[in-house]
Amino acid sequence: MRASLIQIAVDPDESVDSRRGRAASLVRDQADSDLVVLPELWPVGAFAYQQFEQEAEPPAGPTHEAMAEAASDAGVWLHAGSIVEKAADGTLYNTALVFSPTGELAASYRKIHRFGFDKGEAVLMGAGEDLVTLPVPGGLTLGLATCYDLRFPELFRGLVDAGAQVLVIPAGWPARRRDHWTLLARARAVENQAYVLACGTAGTHAGVEQAGHSIVVDPWGEVLAEAGPDEEVLTVDLDPSKVEKTREVFPALKDRRLGLPVPPALR
Repeated sequence: MRASLIQIAVDPDESVDSRRGRAASLVRDQADSDLVVLPELWPVGAFAYQQFEQEAEPPAGPTHEAMAEAASDAGVWLHAGSIVEKAADGTLYNTALVFSPTGELAASYRKIHRFGFDKGEAVLMGAGEDLVTLPVPGGLTLGLATCYDLRFPELFRGLVDAGAQVLVIPAGWPARRRDHWTLLARARAVENQAYVLACGTAGTHAGVEQAGHSIVVDPWGEVLAEAGPDEEVLTVDLDPSKVEKTREVFPALKDRRLGLPVPPALR
């Protein structure tokens, strides 16, 4: 499987409509790939909290339409990053969208762990409740997570238990914590013996400099490709058999002990 991560730059002076069209064009340029990934909240910016309500979209809104068409034109599986979704009851969600090569919506994932420590996303958006995996041609199953989710390993264990072999993580990660980004991406790959495709943004979100440095890590924890801080496209070939081979050669997942008692203080 050939995967391309589009580390698009978010410029506050560029309109959402303009960036939406530019992202669609970048997707169409990746027609030689099987899977294309965009970052978290690239239409509006992950830290542009004041614009969330204004730029919120219904599930089948303008970003959905543009990305579905781009996926179909390129003939690729497209993880279109995430949008600010406005549900029918008015609740906002940070929702990832995945399209098939025919432009059909194949999966969506509402971000479970909201960032902000009782501010920003954590109070403006609802929390997702479902783990989402998606089998794709080539014998691989994608597990979906978004940005801050990366800090919660139990989510990824759940995805692996559901069959995930490729963990896809769009993000709007700040530059000041870039070391955490690359460290955690490698950790999730090593502990789950899975590929990690972590796609971040470049540029700034509401004055918050973005880390960039999108990264692809193999099931043994080796970095296959890493972007710099600016807008860039990473393209990497993934070997579907490497996940199974890694788990056979070093079968650590078989030694997990489940159902351990929970300390009273945590109940």
